[in-house]
Amino acid sequence: MNLIIVESPTKAKTIAKFLGKEYQISSSFGHVRDLPKSKMGIEIENGFTPKYLIPSSARKRVTELKKQAAKAKKVILASDEDREGEAIAWHLSEVLNLTPENSERIAFHEITAEAILKALKNPRPLDMNLVEAQQARRLLDRLVGYELSPFLWKKVAKGLSAGRVQSVATRLVVEKEREIKKFTAQEYWSLAALLKTAAKKDLKAELVSVAGQTLKPLSLTGELASQYKQALEKEDYRVSAVKAKQVKKNPPTPLTTSTLQQAANRQLGFSAKQTMTIAQKLYERGFITYMRTDSLNLSEKFLQESRAWLEKTLGKRYILDKPRTFKKVNKNAQEAHEAIRPTEAGAHPDEINGLEGSEQRLYRLIWGRSLATQMPAAELETTTIDINANDFGLRSTGQVLIFNGYLEIYPEKTNEQILPIVKEGETLELEELQTEQHFTKAPARYSDATLVKELEKHGIGRPSTYAPTINTIINRGYVARDDNKRLAPSEIAFIVNDLLVEHFPEIVDYQFTANMENDLDEVAAGKINWQPVINNFYQKFHDNLEVKYQEINKNEIMPEESSEEICEKCQRPMIIKTGRYGKFLACSGFPDCQNIKPLGADKKTIDPKITALSEKYKDEKCSKCGSPMAVKTGRYGPFLACTAYPKCKNIKNISDDSLPEIPCPVCGIGKIVKKFSKRGAFYACDNYPDCKTAYYGQPTGEKCPDCQSLLIKDRQGKIICSQKSCGFQK
Repeated sequence: MNLIIVESPTKAKTIAKFLGKEYQISSSFGHVRDLPKSKMGIEIENGFTPKYLIPSSARKRVTELKKQAAKAKKVILASDEDREGEAIAWHLSEVLNLTPENSERIAFHEITAEAILKALKNPRPLDMNLVEAQQARRLLDRLVGYELSPFLWKKVAKGLSAGRVQSVATRLVVEKEREIKKFTAQEYWSLAALLKTAAKKDLKAELVSVAGQTLKPLSLTGELASQYKQALEKEDYRVSAVKAKQVKKNPPTPLTTSTLQQAANRQLGFSAKQTMTIAQKLYERGFITYMRTDSLNLSEKFLQESRAWLEKTLGKRYILDKPRTFKKVNKNAQEAHEAIRPTEAGAHPDEINGLEGSEQRLYRLIWGRSLATQMPAAELETTTIDINANDFGLRSTGQVLIFNGYLEIYPEKTNEQILPIVKEGETLELEELQTEQHFTKAPARYSDATLVKELEKHGIGRPSTYAPTINTIINRGYVARDDNKRLAPSEIAFIVNDLLVEHFPEIVDYQFTANMENDLDEVAAGKINWQPVINNFYQKFHDNLEVKYQEINKNEIMPEESSEEICEKCQRPMIIKTGRYGKFLACSGFPDCQNIKPLGADKKTIDPKITALSEKYKDEKCSKCGSPMAVKTGRYGPFLACTAYPKCKNIKNISDDSLPEIPCPVCGIGKIVKKFSKRGAFYACDNYPDCKTAYYGQPTGEKCPDCQSLLIKDRQGKIICSQKSCGFQK
């Protein structure tokens, strides 16, 4: 019997469907070796030799794999085909003591019978260039993290971390926030005429020129708008030109890891991590091809299948004369050989069993966009009507969808606006003149989609790193999602970023980080060795770090501020310090007195919201020990904590003031409050754990007219029933 080892049980289960009894399919549950957690694990003086060990969580599994391998005729390593997968295969080969004689390496881009059988017929050796590129990345990240993080603990605050890619991502978020804070809104006005055509149809036209001079953007002031309005009230309006032309809207490119994360974030509201988690499940169950890729290629098999399905289902008008191909966006694209697509072109989302909720929605996006790439462009007719009113020129524009093309299965906004039919020279009747004041808007914070796009634009990271990077900077407390799910930097992020920019510029330099990625690509291609890449970076970095330990004084970075607050425990003055989650009050008598609390009593520094909450909950008692509860501030905002800490560690969420007063419909005792978990915000009964009612959308307070469950607002802002099986939607 031959033993096939993959990473996950789901992948093993899918592959087992295609193979006979002569194969045993087993899972390694991911990596079986790694660097130790408690120490560096790298012999720097010995050519950066890594000291791998088997983590305690993997020991039992490795023992089982060794027993299975000993009984097998041949061991076939079938982990994913990218660098990470190649490294997993190599680590398995090492811990199982495999040789080229008793083992094989196979790789495939999709988990289908055809792909698996083809891979088994065409095994290949381990690609040590890919292994070394992954190892070099791992070692670089370990060197930066394990040397720079302790520096931050000593000079800034305990619990902080730094990373080669995460610090650059944090810098992008911080700089965007500063750009927003510096923004000054600019006032401007618009002027529009509401007109009546000869056929008594309404037509709206915007002022675009005065005395033959085109109005520059934002140039119309309120005073001018009022002046022009008075003049236009006396003018006659005549159509000077009508221009119509047909334009084409081409389908988007096939999906790569980056564009999948962007599309899923914009269209479905998924975070980058959520998208990749769901895509991993779809891949392992055989529904889509491998989801970590830079490639825009589509297989000949898929091109033929999609053409056949489109012609049969939609007709000949929806197929192309020949397949549409796309050029690579990234010249270094080599993580995989094909774009992300469904394994079967004809597997319509509505006809697949076993997909629910988020999986079905993401699969629909992948399926629709993949087939759309092989469909004709949408055709639109745009019409421009120019109107003359003596010295004033006005314009009305509209467009109509003539042929939907690829939009038939991959809808995108087209903003149709149908204009009335007019003729050149036609006189129009003025109904009303409208002036409106506007203000320019500040740049938006990064969403997952726009941050991934920015990282890709700068060449920072690779397909497998985008989602983990965003997840890391959130988990480390550098970034949090605002009410619109956009990425906002924390107070400590500004401090750490400024420190790194000034004293460790290469760590957060965009071009330097991109060049490092290019070097790793060269290692993967076998063009350069990995040790010089690490050595060239490390020696300069380490020497600079040693100097900065001596040069930098913590008080210069994190100066303490005085306050008028008096410690209620020892009567000494409280001072303002900055920690991982922002500023707080601490007793100046530390370490004799270790009293700390949020900025709540100092009138000069207090957050008004904290003051109001402290007053609101001043009589709140701990439900576990009866001690008073106090308002504290954490990474997710204010919460109540028992004052008997550390003897009692009870905490309680504070209800969101934006929520209506909603009694729990299940227990009838508690109220629905906003809570937080690693996955983000959710809404639940505050009578937990006695009542475990929870909602993953904000309750509106209204009840569903069909089933009487609470209505909630989903991530797209739609009002739906909280009971999924109901299906009610406003």
